[in-house]
Amino acid sequence: MAIERTYAMVKPDGVKRNLVGEIISRIEKKGLKIVAMKLMQITPEIAENHYGEHKGKPFYNGLVSFITSGPVVAMVLEGEGAVAAWRTMMGETHPADSTMGSIRGDLATTLDENVVHGSDAPATAEREIGIFFPELA
Repeated sequence: MAIERTYAMVKPDGVKRNLVGEIISRIEKKGLKIVAMKLMQITPEIAENHYGEHKGKPFYNGLVSFITSGPVVAMVLEGEGAVAAWRTMMGETHPADSTMGSIRGDLATTLDENVVHGSDAPATAEREIGIFFPELA
């Protein structure tokens, strides 16, 4: 498997609930390398760019509102099969469908507040890294 990079984010609910350390610890224990990380407030413009493919869908405004509601921790992770590794660590989008041991299975409370985000494919990772870490694009 190839070394690749992926975009990872601890969403506002994860930051608010003081889960950042737990999540970073899991990333490090998995053997993924954090090559960039920052605490930031996502602007509406960045949120609209990030969630652009969902514009016009019924849940779009809620996504933008939630992701801009508080600080997030944005990260670039690197490692063998990083995209798939991070997706597996996160668990399913809906916490109720996530297995125990996954971040969402253990820590998320609702579909709308599911603690973390991760790129779903290498091309998405490249686009999202470019949005949040343009210096790495």
